[in-house]
Amino acid sequence: MKFRSLRGLTLTAAAGVFTMIVSACGGSSSTPTATATIPSGLSVSSFDVNFTPMPTLKDLTGAGKGLVGVLLPDTTSSTRYVNFDQPYLTKAFTDAGYSSSQFKIDNAQGNEATELAQAQADITQGATVLIMDPLNSTVGSQIQQLAQSKGVKLISYDRATFTGTNTYYVSFDNVQVGKLIGQGFKDCVTAWGVKSPKVFTLNGGENSDPNAVSFAQGYNQVVWGSADTPQKVGTTNSDGYTLVGDQVATDWNNTTGQTIFQQQYTAHPEINATIEANDGLGNAVINVLKAKGIKPKTIPTTGQDATLQGMENVLTGYQCGSVYKAVYLEAQDAVALATILRAGLTPPPALVNSTTKPPSGVSGTEQPASLLTPIWVNAANMGATVIKDKFVDAGALCQAVTAAVCQANNIPTS
Repeated sequence: MKFRSLRGLTLTAAAGVFTMIVSACGGSSSTPTATATIPSGLSVSSFDVNFTPMPTLKDLTGAGKGLVGVLLPDTTSSTRYVNFDQPYLTKAFTDAGYSSSQFKIDNAQGNEATELAQAQADITQGATVLIMDPLNSTVGSQIQQLAQSKGVKLISYDRATFTGTNTYYVSFDNVQVGKLIGQGFKDCVTAWGVKSPKVFTLNGGENSDPNAVSFAQGYNQVVWGSADTPQKVGTTNSDGYTLVGDQVATDWNNTTGQTIFQQQYTAHPEINATIEANDGLGNAVINVLKAKGIKPKTIPTTGQDATLQGMENVLTGYQCGSVYKAVYLEAQDAVALATILRAGLTPPPALVNSTTKPPSGVSGTEQPASLLTPIWVNAANMGATVIKDKFVDAGALCQAVTAAVCQANNIPTS
């Protein structure tokens, strides 16, 4: 089957494989051609720690046109953007055959105006695809509108954007992330022997990040049997839990989160179990608990992002676990999708395997999505997950918690 030709490009599809035939200079039928195809079987499960699928995209890279601009949000909400996203994205682009002039990675350093200006600069320099992790939904919508007005394809990376019609989403299943937090919390309440749990929940930046709403929907569903967020104070469940408080650390600010919990724990000293949306907020709560002399494995906390600090708190008995979202998978997924879009092709359903839509109460439209699978990490599987993947440095971790603690948990000390 043939689709419309455009400027010497003919799109064909046969046996489920999309092909681009690029005619040199738009010449006659006797002109040599280069054929680029989407690798057969490319899906969200194709990506691995060795970046195996990326070299198979080189023909598509050669057939595409324009710059791919990457917009990262900050260096403070999570260390991942500097330590992992930037190097993994760079490796994914390079392995897929991009030259250094064909992709560009910027970080907005927490400034909305900077992120928007970086998007504008990329488009001026000829970007045909943008991969953006928006600081918040406001600047995300601004960049989306700009991209759409210029005919630029947009991939919302890790944080969803629900405006417009030219946006794809690459991330992990955010509701599933929340469900893992909720189940990890419940398992920990049982394992630590917490009686009649009086629960305080410290949510992430629901004021500006739709993902934070999805996380809360996931853990609220598991713990309270309702996806509503916030939950009403006094809510109970069949396991004897009672909700003492449910508040938002606006914009994922850890200092704000610590102040909130300090006030709540002073007002409600009966709190003996807590739920947090990421490791930074978990650590904020742990700081308060340690200052109060609370011993390990007494008051559960939770997290997300599998940070070094989070893993330290898990091994020392202050945090139940954390959701691990392997950034090397997300980076490859985003670059693969960008490469297909840059070549003017339609991504296969096995890669764009889902959709994402705004949480209840958030305006916007449903977007096509490529969703990866997150993992709950605790002391039992830490060595086989974040340590094996070198997401967390074993040497730094063991220096922080002692070699004896690492050895007891089957984690190499270096």
